[in-house]
Amino acid sequence: MSEAFLPAPRPVPAAIPPLLGFTAGFVDACTALALFGLFVAQVTGSFVLAAVAFVTNEQGAVTKVLAIPVFLLAAVVTTALAVLVERRGRAAIAWALGLECAVLTSFLAAVLIGAPLSDPNAAVVVVASLLGLFAMGTQSATVRLLMRRVASTNVMTTNTTQIAIDATELVLAWQAGRRAPADAAVAATYAAARARLAHLFPIMLGFLLGTASGTFAYVETGAWGLVLRRSRSCGAFSPGRARDERADRR
Repeated sequence: MSEAFLPAPRPVPAAIPPLLGFTAGFVDACTALALFGLFVAQVTGSFVLAAVAFVTNEQGAVTKVLAIPVFLLAAVVTTALAVLVERRGRAAIAWALGLECAVLTSFLAAVLIGAPLSDPNAAVVVVASLLGLFAMGTQSATVRLLMRRVASTNVMTTNTTQIAIDATELVLAWQAGRRAPADAAVAATYAAARARLAHLFPIMLGFLLGTASGTFAYVETGAWGLVLRRSRSCGAFSPGRARDERADRR
């Protein structure tokens, strides 16, 4: 499919990527505690867990096998939704975040209905797990598809590597700049590395704070701790943000 067929990525407010990182970290921490070690914000581990589930007879195998197709389905649905609303002249980001908010609300309802969750093979656990995976798949696709030059807000592996590379480059460029302060190429390298760090660090920090907050909220309040995350996620989907994006498109 040609990229011209897809909605064009657009600039977003600087606060949105860290907030999405916070959301992913929060939900990941809560699901790890509530759903028997399941991490819904990333799909990498699901490939290993799915393979293990075929070999061993461990609990929760159904969820682990379905994790990958559900994450893929979320990306497909999000892409189709973005294309549809973009063709109708509407704010694709707002609708994609609205879809994530709706799925997270359903996830919250499933967890509250099934609480306390004690059986990893229970239907409500499987449903809650798949809803969490779908929500994070939606977020991952939204960032990749619609947010210009924004790093992943779900998976921190690549971001961590990139921060290490950029920090090293920044130090080396700083040292070179001290030796040759008039060198324009060194100054440009230093500025580029600093800009990349300024972009990545808030997302990483948001994810870290999200995991800490999600862990504390779930330990202290149980499933009701997810209410906090749901309200903040839905705050990103507001008529004001939708109007701002439509104005940007014009």
